[in-house]
Amino acid sequence: MADEKMKMVPTRDGFGEGLLILGKENKNVVVLSADLTESTRAAWFQKDYPGRFFGMGVAEQDMFGTAAGLALIGKIPFACTFGVFASGRAWDQIRVSIAYMNLSVKIAGTHAGISVGPDGATHQALEEIALMRILPNMTVVVPCDALEARRATVEAAKIKGPVYLRFGRAPVPMITKEEDSFSIGRANVLREGNDITIFACGQMVYEAMLACDELKREGISARLINLHTPKPIDRDVIIRAARETGAMVTVEEHTVLGGMGSAIAEVVAQAYPVPIKMVGVKDKFGVSGDPEQLFEHFGLTPKNIVIAAREALQMKG
Repeated sequence: MADEKMKMVPTRDGFGEGLLILGKENKNVVVLSADLTESTRAAWFQKDYPGRFFGMGVAEQDMFGTAAGLALIGKIPFACTFGVFASGRAWDQIRVSIAYMNLSVKIAGTHAGISVGPDGATHQALEEIALMRILPNMTVVVPCDALEARRATVEAAKIKGPVYLRFGRAPVPMITKEEDSFSIGRANVLREGNDITIFACGQMVYEAMLACDELKREGISARLINLHTPKPIDRDVIIRAARETGAMVTVEEHTVLGGMGSAIAEVVAQAYPVPIKMVGVKDKFGVSGDPEQLFEHFGLTPKNIVIAAREALQMKG
């Protein structure tokens, strides 16, 4: 649970702020929305730049096809919808019309993970990191708070090729600062440690911070890394952590199959094998409920991270 003194802002708000910055800085930036303009915060861009906004209706496949066409004539389209619709309903269009052609379409998938809450399994995207990262040419970014989301949005516009940006619905603690460094593809070491490394992305970074506090009380020195870019993954920071700490825990609001944890395990298995425990959704669909209750139900709490760390340390010997 977040400290009551911490500012709480949804990462989708950071996306909306990023769009406004881009709207002012780059006339080629355009925004498309599949009938979820207010929910995705695309409405903020629509208000200030109505001539560069396209409401596509409930037609995600058409939206991404249109975005591909706009990219072909030199525009930088940001296509917005819920993550579950982008990654599922329009995956073929993203694969063939965008990724295959390496077009600079930026895909904003909001309302990701179980923190969507009462909307339930049909709207809780738990697979889209996996679905997006397996596509050639695709960059995948999962910001941890609204400030990082704003920066990721602005940086995404500079990248040649498609980018998938994953945002949440629920307010989350603001844990990064303006002076902090941020670069897509470069992980951020938030805390140094020698006994074990915890990798996290999205709002799970804060939960991992709380777990590190508990581990410290137990005399365990945990390195914490915000791996906000599952693809392209920061191989150097992962391999260095494997060599220096010898055990790892990965934490994500996503299925443990094919997500950030799997991406890290792929690097470690080939470069420097160490014990890894994965905290995430265990091959299940979501359910309807209060986000806090769902985090408990699916085992995504600081307590679960601490347990996983203890288990990884036992495997380390």
